[in-house]
Amino acid sequence: MKESYWGYWLVILGIFVIVVLMLIQNVTSTNTQDYYLVKEITEAAMVDAVDYGYYRQYGEVRISKEKFIESFLRRFAESASLSTTYKIQFYDIYEVPPKVSVKVSSSSKSFNVFGDTDSFDIVNRIDSVLELNN
Repeated sequence: MKESYWGYWLVILGIFVIVVLMLIQNVTSTNTQDYYLVKEITEAAMVDAVDYGYYRQYGEVRISKEKFIESFLRRFAESASLSTTYKIQFYDIYEVPPKVSVKVSSSSKSFNVFGDTDSFDIVNRIDSVLELNN
């Protein structure tokens, strides 16, 4: 009977550790994670926004501003953390040659540690130029 109590305590301890790890993972967000998220989404949204009709007619690569913004927001909403508040700003969006500048500011929920309220704010700015191999 004594050995079965040890088994119960190990199971309860395991569940407690898993819950704590899940809570910590939802709260923390690193600059590297946000940077690569914004970088990959910007690149994919630029490829989605290429105007192939214009390319066939004039031989120049051109993107659509509206399609880029729509694709970026859709992809970012699918990948972003739900526990973080994001502010997305689009700066220079040039159609020809395709260049975009995106700034994503993320702020996590504030929390108290020994009476001090803390929150982590991360700002990432990406300047991207699209190159396509012919």
